[in-house]
Amino acid sequence: MKAVILAGGTGSRLAPVTVAVNKHLLPIYNKPMIYYPLSLAMLCGIRDVLFIVNPQDKTDFVSLFSDGSSLGMRIEYAEQPKPRGLAEGLLLAEDFLQGDSVCYMLGDNVFFGHDLVNLMQSARKEIEENKGAYVFGYNVKDPGNFGILEFDDKGNVLSIEEKPDNPKSNYAVVGMYFYDKNAVNYAKKVLPSDRGEIEITSVNSMYLQNNQLRVKLLGRGFAWFDAGTHESFLEAGKFVATIENKTGLMIGCIEEIAYRNGWIDFSGFKSLIEKLSNTDYGQYLLEVVSKEGI
Repeated sequence: MKAVILAGGTGSRLAPVTVAVNKHLLPIYNKPMIYYPLSLAMLCGIRDVLFIVNPQDKTDFVSLFSDGSSLGMRIEYAEQPKPRGLAEGLLLAEDFLQGDSVCYMLGDNVFFGHDLVNLMQSARKEIEENKGAYVFGYNVKDPGNFGILEFDDKGNVLSIEEKPDNPKSNYAVVGMYFYDKNAVNYAKKVLPSDRGEIEITSVNSMYLQNNQLRVKLLGRGFAWFDAGTHESFLEAGKFVATIENKTGLMIGCIEEIAYRNGWIDFSGFKSLIEKLSNTDYGQYLLEVVSKEGI
């Protein structure tokens, strides 16, 4: 399985901050927003990652991650000249995926919760062994702003509707999807919606129609932030700060994950630390080294 992270778009909801800076490079507390989805892909054991980026922002992403080799990964980039909907990223990723299954993530989504990584790893295993699609639902108070799930009285999913005027539940499909190799072909069949976009909801609906969509609801023990507005952006930063300051552990620390995954050796880990040594982030990494007695 490979990962594709959608990091293009205009970030218009965060303007004027995003007039000159891609929103995915803005800091959620002490690290770039894009670190959070990337770290989840890494925790899921995925080493091949494609970022979908705006042409004018590609240089900034390359400066941040290069080819991923310093993390023991392979990172590539695909340009999205003009955003045409969330499912377009699957089309742009076709050459990168080469028929592989995919963990498809939105670059402005932040997740946290007990057992989240195990849930993701289970979703990956399910798709790799049994194919189909696996998505996650989360209870929201403003369902008219999301793709919303409809259930029957036995909890089976009946439909998914994008930004409904009359929502049939409060469960939104969050920005993390696991798909088999058919995702690209399904995306090719999607016609633009009334908003003129190639909707990811349409791809999920195709899997549902073929009885190949599995949904896991994330309960009270999980936090999800769609950090594309000023309010949610601030909430996400406060949440991360609270968790990290209370536990002394970092969320989304890609260097630590790469080291603990065994993707880089101590020498490689040390070289990453040296670049950050005069920051609190770098001091945390030094503590990781100290606690392990290296």
